[in-house]
Amino acid sequence: MNHLAINGGPKAIPEPLPSFRDHSGRSLGDEEIAELVETIRSGALSFLTGKKTAAFERGFADLLGVREAVAVANGTAALHAALIYLNPEPGDEVILSPVTDIGTAIPVMAQLAVPVFADVDPRTQNITAETIEACLSPRTRAIIVTHVFGAPADMDPILALAARRGLFVIEDCAQAHLATYKGRPCGTMGNLGCFSFQQSKHMTTGDGGMVVSNEDMRFGRALRLCGDKGWPRAKGGRDHLFLAPNYHMTELQAAVGLAQLRKLPGMVQARIDAADHVTSRLEGVDVEPVPILPDARGVFFYYSFRLAPSRLRAPVKDVMRALAAEGIDGFIGYPGPIPLYRYPVIRERLTFGSSGWPFTLPGVTRNWDHSDTLCPQAEKACAETICMWWSEALTEAHAERIASAIRKVVSAYAA
Repeated sequence: MNHLAINGGPKAIPEPLPSFRDHSGRSLGDEEIAELVETIRSGALSFLTGKKTAAFERGFADLLGVREAVAVANGTAALHAALIYLNPEPGDEVILSPVTDIGTAIPVMAQLAVPVFADVDPRTQNITAETIEACLSPRTRAIIVTHVFGAPADMDPILALAARRGLFVIEDCAQAHLATYKGRPCGTMGNLGCFSFQQSKHMTTGDGGMVVSNEDMRFGRALRLCGDKGWPRAKGGRDHLFLAPNYHMTELQAAVGLAQLRKLPGMVQARIDAADHVTSRLEGVDVEPVPILPDARGVFFYYSFRLAPSRLRAPVKDVMRALAAEGIDGFIGYPGPIPLYRYPVIRERLTFGSSGWPFTLPGVTRNWDHSDTLCPQAEKACAETICMWWSEALTEAHAERIASAIRKVVSAYAA
């Protein structure tokens, strides 16, 4: 213990690691600048008169092999556009994971649908067909599958269940750019796929998002209109067909996106290579890296591993503090040390004034107690998992130091 950096010993990682927060961990440079300069000189910063957004949409659709791609302002907007497209009745239920960002639940509640949280597989921390089926009711309308950490969920059983029950499937791919499941890109297996280009993602436009699909019209509305005020612009005039927000991506975001898109395969591979090197150096160490399913390609938004509290002589929070002292950039659990449903917005129903909607809408038949342990596997996973920020700039040398830091700390705290 005296050799740990937290106790005054030498750091396993003496220099700061490349970070998604700035240029050290992001592949942003001359290509993005050239696209931005061209856009600014054109004087067209809106998709209404510019060409970058349409080109970005087409390039993203081609990369995934889908028919439709609609650019929006951010990843939460992408999911909200998907829910607007679905058009659930107030009080309908949408099943989702408790191991995801609040941005997955906000669109559900914004459409006055009730988020229902399915437990997760204890190893992959993704929802499964079995945990989803346990949550079904006559009001279930859709499933949102988050491919957490960039590791694909087991989609075939989920899609089979959805087909049997007539449920709409939305893939939340904010952490899964170019991840694949049995050769199929994440985002292309369900009805809609939603992506984020926020600062920390595999590719970034600062903020920004995309909805992809092989369909463009269902439930009486076109997908593109769901983030554009319900406005069929091709008709001319101002004929707004249904309630929808303004979620436009700017030409400046799209310009950066075009340059980033060309780099995306290489950036993803760099993340995989660094993660694989860490995993290879952790053999024999008492940690369990979050696994990738067979016949799947995980793309490592985070590098995440599980600790067994019974085999430690200190709480996981103390281990995380020791890892941070060694130079590890990470935190406990995703979305944090507690599942999503325990956050005040859901637990205390801090939504529309004092109404508690959608949880208290007339016709809602299930009264969820979100202070209870709804999802025991998710509760344990959030409390026992170390999530490390990851970057395309991490080299084999960085990975070696990261693995050394983990070995050093976990060995010191072993019971």
